[in-house]
Amino acid sequence: MGDSTASSYLHLARPLAPAPVATSHASTAPVAVTIQPQALFSILDHASRRPADQERVIGTLLGTRSEDGTEVEIRNCYAVPHTETQEQVEVDMDYQKRMYELHIRAAPKEVLVGWYATSSDLNTFSALIQNFYSQQGEGTWPHPAVHLTVSTVAGQDVSANTYISAPIGVTAERAADSCLFIPVPHEIKYGEAEKSGLELIAGARDRDDRQQMLQTDIETLERAIEQVLEMLERVSNYVSNVLDEEAEPSSALGQFLMNTLSLAPKVDAEDIEKDFNNHIQDVLMVSYLANTIRTQIDLSNRLATAALTMGEGGPPKDKDGEGQQKQGGQGGQRREGGGGQQQRSQGGPGGRRGEQ
Repeated sequence: MGDSTASSYLHLARPLAPAPVATSHASTAPVAVTIQPQALFSILDHASRRPADQERVIGTLLGTRSEDGTEVEIRNCYAVPHTETQEQVEVDMDYQKRMYELHIRAAPKEVLVGWYATSSDLNTFSALIQNFYSQQGEGTWPHPAVHLTVSTVAGQDVSANTYISAPIGVTAERAADSCLFIPVPHEIKYGEAEKSGLELIAGARDRDDRQQMLQTDIETLERAIEQVLEMLERVSNYVSNVLDEEAEPSSALGQFLMNTLSLAPKVDAEDIEKDFNNHIQDVLMVSYLANTIRTQIDLSNRLATAALTMGEGGPPKDKDGEGQQKQGGQGGQRREGGGGQQQRSQGGPGGRRGEQ
């Protein structure tokens, strides 16, 4: 160690024997990490609900991994309770284990890929938690655990970083809380359905009440057409400025525009208008049939309800009527039976005369 007033030195010694933590990693090769927006929303929601005296929160990352382990997609996450002070950190391991068992029942295709923290600081506690998630059995072994840090500073843009860890030469006493964090590239991807939801949420940013009304299908289509027209106008202005030598040309941008135009089908404007009108007619027909079916179902429900209502008021009268009919029928049988017996007793011998 040199003079502390002039400069400081860090001495790293290669261990004579492999560190115990080295067995928990099969590979420290860089990986490509893909983050889904719903995972980030869950992390931000967890950070917004944390206690006022807690600086950061942590949780478990779930997703999919390629066969060789070089590509990881973070799809979901859940919070893990922990307490952290300047001297120690405590993580509820039992809660983490139970939550993971419940999650794999609901989503068996998602596996444990790492953990997150709402702070960009990498300290001894971060290394301790990283080694826990990278261990055998309940960890990501033989693949390295991914550590995602998300900044949640109010008034600033959300920034994310991803890391994997590698063991370093330390003593056996410091192996559990020591590791080297290696940055790995990451990308936030979302689909078309998620893009619509994100744009809707982003629209509330410019409003004072932070609220955004849901748009109808026609309004969404109108907004999409306006965006396409705006982009076409911007590209057209750029091309015109390049041709007029008012803007600096770019060969890469020109090649990109050529490739994009080559993918567009070569169709006349009249055919496009005709196909569009036919499509609109099909949509209107389907809408008309759907409304007709809905009206028919509503009418059937009303008729069934009316029949039940009329049936509930009728039974008392019907029972009385049925009783009267039964009594009358029995009396008729008695009268008929009595008459028949009298006829047989009186006209038995002379029955043939009567028939004649």
